[in-house]
Amino acid sequence: MTRRMAERTRLSEGQYVKVRQLNLRLLTEMSEARKQFGSDVAGLDRAVADVQMRYEWDLASILWPKQMAAYDDMKQNFTAVNLR
Repeated sequence: MTRRMAERTRLSEGQYVKVRQLNLRLLTEMSEARKQFGSDVAGLDRAVADVQMRYEWDLASILWPKQMAAYDDMKQNFTAVNLR
């Protein structure tokens, strides 16, 4: 995931390290949310939305505006592919 983002957004080395750490944290928090709210669909939805919001906020503090626009485009294309 980080490698793909780096290719699309042209991350610097320092940004790459920060985004990689952020992506690992995202995966860990998503896994924890699934364990905690496995049978509670509404609770899981809220937890996932909260994790995603924090991720986007933290990512925006790492990326420059053009990089964030490239990430948004990549995210929309990634989501569209996964829905097919």
